[in-house]
Amino acid sequence: MHLSSFLRDVPDFPKPGILFKDISPLLASPAAMDHAIRSFARLDVGRIDKVAAIESRGFLFGAPLAMRLGVGFVPIRKPGKLPWKTSRVEYSLEYGKDAIEIHQDAVSVGERVLLIDDLLATGGTMAAACQLVESCGGNVVACAFVVELCFLPGRKRLGSHRVEALVSVH
Repeated sequence: MHLSSFLRDVPDFPKPGILFKDISPLLASPAAMDHAIRSFARLDVGRIDKVAAIESRGFLFGAPLAMRLGVGFVPIRKPGKLPWKTSRVEYSLEYGKDAIEIHQDAVSVGERVLLIDDLLATGGTMAAACQLVESCGGNVVACAFVVELCFLPGRKRLGSHRVEALVSVH
């Protein structure tokens, strides 16, 4: 199955000049979703103790993947959304700053964590997620995405972290 056939291009979203890669058709297909989750589960990254995913589209893949692998799921969310003690990382956007948070006890020292999100573009959010997991003492085994926009610097921004993508857009 070619997951790229389940992506829809939306021009000028969220602003003029951006060609948005919409995963809604993939989400609407049980077969495509199952294929994506099975593909993530087959990644050769060794033992995984937790799957962490970034709000909100990352949750759609991270939670079912954690269930399939029989490991815990860790939500990484926007500020103010998690009810317990959190750690926060701020990161730069094209025009401004943003932040994400994790529960301070979500990942234990030495745990091996697979990070999941729907799309790798500039890499800022995922780089911040790596910092959060590592601040808890966890080891990021890989950063996995449904789609990687290869013409943007996301992979480079993630430095030495392993990057896996189910669909590469050049």
